[in-house]
Amino acid sequence: MSAPGAMLSRPPASAGNPPSAVPQVVLAVVCGGYAIGAAFGWGSPEAAAIMGDFGLSFAAFLAAVSCGLYARKRRSRFRPAWMLFAASSAMAGLGNGVWGWYEVVEGITVPSPSLADFCFLLFAPPAIVGLLVLAKRPVTRAGWVCLGLDSWLIAGSLVTLSWSLALAHTAHFQGRSVAQSALSLAYPLLDIVLVSMVLALHFRRSSVHRSAINTAVAALALTVLCDALFSSPLLREHYRSGQILDAGWFAGSMLLAYAPWVARRSGDGGVEEEAKPAARRVQPHGSRPIAGSLAALTPYLAAAVCTLGILTNVLDGRRIDRVVLFTGCTVVLALVVRQGIMLLDNITLTQELAQKENHFRSLVQGSSDVIMIAAPTGVLRYVSPAAAGVYGRDAEELVGSELASLIHPEDLGRVVHEVRRFLAAAPEDEPTTRIECRFRAGAQRSGGDGWLNVESTVNRHHGGLIFNSRDVTERVRLQAQLQHNASHDALTDLPNRALFTERVTQAVTGRRASDHDTAVLYIDLDGFKQVNDTIGHQAGDELLVQAARRLADSVRSGDIAARLGGDEFAALITGDGTRDRAAREFRIHEIADRLRIKLSEPYRIDGRDVRVAASIGVAFAEPGVSPAGLLRNADLAMYRAKQAGKGRVELYAPQMQHEVAHRAELAGKLRTALNDGAFALLHQPVVELATGQVTAVAAHARWRSAQGILFTPAEFLRVGDRGRVADEDGDRAAELDRWQLEEAVEQAAARHRAGYPVPVAVRLSARRLMDHALSPKGVETLLARHGLPSRALVVELSESDPRLPLDDLERRLVALRRLGVRIALDGFGSGYAAISALRRLPVDVLRLDRGLVDGVVESARLHKITAGLLRIAGDLGMQSVADGVDLPEQVLALRSMGCTHGMGAAFSGPLDEHRLRRSLTHARYPVPDPAGQGRAVVLTGGGLPVRQGGPAGPESLVHPPLRSNSETSVPPT
Repeated sequence: MSAPGAMLSRPPASAGNPPSAVPQVVLAVVCGGYAIGAAFGWGSPEAAAIMGDFGLSFAAFLAAVSCGLYARKRRSRFRPAWMLFAASSAMAGLGNGVWGWYEVVEGITVPSPSLADFCFLLFAPPAIVGLLVLAKRPVTRAGWVCLGLDSWLIAGSLVTLSWSLALAHTAHFQGRSVAQSALSLAYPLLDIVLVSMVLALHFRRSSVHRSAINTAVAALALTVLCDALFSSPLLREHYRSGQILDAGWFAGSMLLAYAPWVARRSGDGGVEEEAKPAARRVQPHGSRPIAGSLAALTPYLAAAVCTLGILTNVLDGRRIDRVVLFTGCTVVLALVVRQGIMLLDNITLTQELAQKENHFRSLVQGSSDVIMIAAPTGVLRYVSPAAAGVYGRDAEELVGSELASLIHPEDLGRVVHEVRRFLAAAPEDEPTTRIECRFRAGAQRSGGDGWLNVESTVNRHHGGLIFNSRDVTERVRLQAQLQHNASHDALTDLPNRALFTERVTQAVTGRRASDHDTAVLYIDLDGFKQVNDTIGHQAGDELLVQAARRLADSVRSGDIAARLGGDEFAALITGDGTRDRAAREFRIHEIADRLRIKLSEPYRIDGRDVRVAASIGVAFAEPGVSPAGLLRNADLAMYRAKQAGKGRVELYAPQMQHEVAHRAELAGKLRTALNDGAFALLHQPVVELATGQVTAVAAHARWRSAQGILFTPAEFLRVGDRGRVADEDGDRAAELDRWQLEEAVEQAAARHRAGYPVPVAVRLSARRLMDHALSPKGVETLLARHGLPSRALVVELSESDPRLPLDDLERRLVALRRLGVRIALDGFGSGYAAISALRRLPVDVLRLDRGLVDGVVESARLHKITAGLLRIAGDLGMQSVADGVDLPEQVLALRSMGCTHGMGAAFSGPLDEHRLRRSLTHARYPVPDPAGQGRAVVLTGGGLPVRQGGPAGPESLVHPPLRSNSETSVPPT
């Protein structure tokens, strides 16, 4: 068999378990035993009479009980038929019982007519009605008329034949009463009607319960045959109970008793199956069912039988009886009427068929889908005209070609498997299937020999297949593009994090999981944010594209480079199987360093050279490390490279994970301290150097230890981190800064309501000012919630991060100034960054760095520098605040240089809320007299002891020079 034939050939269906043959064997043995007994006369006339009468009565009653029980248990539309068969069998059983009473019990000849004759007459009507119930009901009025005509054609032909052969003699038999004559005619006439219904039902029976109906029809046919033989005058005169004729009646009753249960045993339908359409059997092309042909010939056969009856009388030289003539004429008339109805029906059906054919031809030819019909050999018999537009090939060109030759060789095996599976499935379970494959396209579509992605819906057709096909090439391409986009970065076209994680998982858990020298490189571009802020995001995107290209060109063909997001990249370096730890670390470090050098080379963007560095972390696929853990380890190593100075390669070490856990623990402690109220807010007065008046207070956050010592936040972080300060301290302190601002505004608002309207200064870093939580809108909401005027808040810019764009910082500070918030520049004079900030940023207040104040009295150089800076502040119209004014000599020196305000131990240290309000009640501090510089100056309002750094201990606590006797210090540790 060729490949197409193999593809479309139906696999042999697996045979199920056949029903058991035991009931049929038992039925055959019982009927055969009865027949043998009847043939040998049962051994005695008495036994023959008993078996011929009561045996038949028992069989008939058994059939009645069987049909009645089945009708009671099974709910179906055929239930009335089985109830009528039960009634018919009961009448036969009762008639045989009465017959046996006369012959066996009474020992007399059965009178004629008798009650037995009445019961036998009642056998046929229920059976006839039951057969009508079993028949397939016509759906049109013409169908009902044709059914009646067919029944009369059969009955009339049988009446004609029977009357010619025997009934005429019976009707003219002399010496009989009217009742006896009626009975003589009633039996054969009812049998003729029953035979007519049996023949009509044989060609019009329902497809449901076919086995049960066939068995019931066979049982009734056998009974009618025995009745016809009994009606014969020759056989009736010599009939005795228990003869071989009784074996036919007995077998008919036993068959009828067995009939309703055949369906369950043969599995050809049940109550549940009646709702299902019968499975269509695939007929060979051009064949026609024999039953359909016989059904069409039935009227003509009936007319032929009627003609045969008339010819019998003519050939015997007998005069044609009126009954025969009348019946023959009615049969011919019924045949003519039926032919006329069928002719009209055929004309109507022909017109409807032509309309439907035109309709479906228009649908098929006008459809955008290609419809193909393939023969069982795989040869295309029909192809719709849409093939020219879809495939680029004419339909006539495709007809006659083998379907397998048009399918891509790589898809042919899958298509053959699916077709065979589809043909092996039951049609009612799987009426259609869907197949997608590549189909050979013509020159009109592909410009040559190309392939199209085609999706086909497949249906069965006369042992072959119908393909309803459509071109889905664009959809397949779109799906492939969407799948590529889902697994690749849109900017650089490198694999994204999801695909990279999948490949790492395959490398760690796959076939080469034992290659411990497989490594992940986590890469971050140092200074990329500055590129975005200085020359724009478009230039930053171009830099990322060039970096991705360099990375992809630098890794080996078996390795994978990916972009994880932002300026973070990664590379998966597969191992070569080496077990030497030093050798693998050297090899991977060499690869990583080469990548670092390549990525750190200048990038040419918009005609300028842009430089960024690369920090790379390396982690190896050690045993027991999960894919997520491997990526996390490489990420930790990369952050260690950035902490160590950037532009480096760091290998992962286990202690890095412990450090991360410790930093997380420290951050948790900080949040716990905030939630538990372990942080307190102190305020240090800002004093006007000329008058000593308190013009503002500076807020300072302090952490109170269990021993009562107040630590600064930086000192808290150092103690928690065992003396090491990491870059993440600022991030951990973000929550503390937000708490400090919130608390300072809340307490300042309370002091304003209490009659102490002094502004509060809160120190914040430039990075913190750029947070979304400290946006101008957020500060305005905070001030409005606590009812503090905006002029009462001073934001001190503690540091200027060179990585932050001054343009964004300037816009943020200008927005705050529009609200009325004043801006102070803290640490002025400590570096070039402060000068740059002074030049660009909107500043109201300058705070001199403590380093300038400490030596302003002793150092002439420092004196001149400080004086120059103060002149700059005065010329710009800014207030100046000196930080760290601890001595009276410094007060005098700063005042003489033009410094307007100061804060420090010379006036007061940080105060809690109670001491602050006492200090604000006096409203001013004494200031040194220039005429008495050598005298000690007594100041009020001493501060709380504050630890300033260095080792913990009593000697590390710095107190104001003098304090009031009413103040009690916190006990030292």
